Amino acid sequence: MRRRTLLALLAGSVCLPASAANHGLIEPGLHIVPGGKTAPRVALTLDACMGGVDQRILDVLVGRRIAATLFVTGRWLSTNSAALETLLAHPDLFELENHGAMHVPAVLGAQRVYGIRPAGTLTAIRAEVSGGALAMTHAGITPPLWYRDATALYSPEALRLITGMGYRVAGFSLNADFGASLPADKVAARIAAARDGDVIIAHINQPHRASGAGVAQGILALQAKGFNFVRLQDVGEPDALGPVQLL
Repeated sequence: MRRRTLLALLAGSVCLPASAANHGLIEPGLHIVPGGKTAPRVALTLDACMGGVDQRILDVLVGRRIAATLFVTGRWLSTNSAALETLLAHPDLFELENHGAMHVPAVLGAQRVYGIRPAGTLTAIRAEVSGGALAMTHAGITPPLWYRDATALYSPEALRLITGMGYRVAGFSLNADFGASLPADKVAARIAAARDGDVIIAHINQPHRASGAGVAQGILALQAKGFNFVRLQDVGEPDALGPVQLL
């Protein structure tokens, strides 16, 4: 095992890519250090790809003081100034990270990924990552440390590029809503069944889909079970964790 990967394991927050059954693409996984039986914890990560904001989720987060990491695109930031104002007003709750400029998969070639046209080239991937960060800083957001692309699938070369740019790639261990496509009861049940140390992925940009109600319900169920919610920035120092290792 490489030394940097060992450091990541010891730190407890680890991105170990697993091969995806999608033309050799990689879907990174991620867990955080478990809190233990008396203080179980999860990291809730919510993608804001484009479109609007799901107030059903945001109201629960603010009202119940639930910490979360939001991955925002430049497209989403350009049309959701009121939601951004709310997020920035609660820096103790919300961490904002990079989801790209235009929500483009960090995938080489022309094959669509879940129906989305990929970046295609390393030059375009770099522009997508840099453009997302630039949109964030222009919106008054702290420069991001983490990156998650559209679809959460990557070409191996793209992962090397992104980590070489200084980012940690945000994988996950529990897919709560499968792109906001699941019915509310399924989403709520998946989140409620989270285990200590899970990193949950869901979406906060689809206010007209049923999934959002399930996200809100699942969060409340986890809180009622005694789970704590932490942001990715709270689970380790970036230098200690190191970048993703392609094993």
